[in-house]
Amino acid sequence: PRRCGWFDSVLTRFASQVNGLTGIAVTKLDVLDTLDEVKIATSYKTADGSAREFFPADTWSLAEVEPVYETMPGWNSSTCDVRRIEDLPRNARAYLDRIEELTNAPVCFVSVGTKRSQIITVD
Repeated sequence: PRRCGWFDSVLTRFASQVNGLTGIAVTKLDVLDTLDEVKIATSYKTADGSAREFFPADTWSLAEVEPVYETMPGWNSSTCDVRRIEDLPRNARAYLDRIEELTNAPVCFVSVGTKRSQIITVD
């Protein structure tokens, strides 16, 4: 099985800021193909219940937070044969658009399967 977790926009935004990312590769999009809903972590909830939209500065603080998820509709359609971003299901495109909004970085590549050829290059 191919393991995956929900996309963490807080961590990715931090990585983008620290490393000067010029683009993001979203992998395993096809793993989400059969789900009715998909989630994106948009903030972290601290032990006192407050929300923080930035990545914790130390590992102790990181251990204390829980992700807060935004739920989006799934697409219930195979993406395995898609090779152009405009051919993705509407909800899959909306998911990728939301990732770009939350991370302030463009999605440049999307993998849609286990084979090397199963990738979408976004222009």
